[in-house]
Amino acid sequence: MGRRQEPTARQARLGRELRRLREAAGLKATEAAGLLGVNSVQMSHIESGISGVSEQRLRRLAANYACTDAELVDALVAMATDRSRGWWEEYRGVLPAAYLDLAELDHHATFRHDVAIIHVPGLFQTKDYARSLFGYMNPEFPEDEVALRVEHRMKRRVVIEGATPIPYETVIHEAALRIRVAGRAATQVQLHRILELSELEHITVQVIPFTHEDFAGAGSTMVHSGGSLPQLDTVVRDAPHGTAFVDSEAQLEHFRTLFRRVRGEALPPKQSRDLINQLAKEL
Repeated sequence: MGRRQEPTARQARLGRELRRLREAAGLKATEAAGLLGVNSVQMSHIESGISGVSEQRLRRLAANYACTDAELVDALVAMATDRSRGWWEEYRGVLPAAYLDLAELDHHATFRHDVAIIHVPGLFQTKDYARSLFGYMNPEFPEDEVALRVEHRMKRRVVIEGATPIPYETVIHEAALRIRVAGRAATQVQLHRILELSELEHITVQVIPFTHEDFAGAGSTMVHSGGSLPQLDTVVRDAPHGTAFVDSEAQLEHFRTLFRRVRGEALPPKQSRDLINQLAKEL
């Protein structure tokens, strides 16, 4: 298979999973290369996502790595052989790669768990909210650049509003609901949108109120995207220089535990809706 100039996050993830299987088997990259009849550079390209891998080669590697997890191997094969091009491809070369990676992650997700402390979760944001947010954080952007990002964010909502929505749970701190990102009127519209979505069967919204004492989770903001198997989950976090995709098992378990803790400190869904409704009326 040909080399890619810039592998997607999903392609790079496949490569990391193959490397993890090799390392678990105690094999060196040169030994794995020999199994496929390629050189060490080509093996490195496969494990970094720069080069693809066929189903036949992937299954050969898995067999030689003594991987007996058939579900995992099948899931990796699905990742390797997926040639679908989603709606996000129209933004390739127009928006940064991370935007496309996030949309692709949404598309393949089996569930979403979000924690939002300062801003309303992206999948809930209205156009006015998103436009104000992108414009403020990127004051050097011309209007058309901001509009592209808003348009992309609105299209990402298909994962919870489309024909086959995924289960979505989010915990939002009251601070995110009170901050008037786009002014009083737009904030009221934003709160009503959250209320509307919270009534859908596949969406659960919980709020951590200011009255909750001893909440030290201000840094717990996350997007936890479910994979086809738990070990293929991904956590997305904002990093100082961009978006960070977290996928090691130890880190995933840490964020699963953190989400359960934050969710346990939040109000139940009914009380959360009551609080959001009260905030909307106070505006």
